[in-house]
Amino acid sequence: MNGDEAYGSVRYIVQDVQAAIDFYVNRLGFTLRSHPAPPFAEVTRGSLRVLLSGPGSSGARATPADLDVPGRNRIHVLVDNLGLEVDRLRADGVEPTTEVVSGPGGQQVLVADPDGNLVELFQPR
Repeated sequence: MNGDEAYGSVRYIVQDVQAAIDFYVNRLGFTLRSHPAPPFAEVTRGSLRVLLSGPGSSGARATPADLDVPGRNRIHVLVDNLGLEVDRLRADGVEPTTEVVSGPGGQQVLVADPDGNLVELFQPR
């Protein structure tokens, strides 16, 4: 281990690693930690590490092509002001996939990365 144990990690299979990097870094405030080869990159935000595995990466090859598992999985990103985040993303051409939902714990909205992977932006009460 090289210090990565401080991160909770998620692997997303993507078609265009550079487009995914641009989305997570430029639109959601992640930091690019590594991009050693075109089919792979690693971005972080706080203690969350997202592994972006493109075509040709070992992570993408390990997933059966015919696996079709519908679900509502997503990463969960805390924000200070959800309204401002939604406005900023819309101004940058990112339209949320849901309306803002309020619940007992706070407010949330879903956005999708260029490959349709969901990210929940959450503002706690």
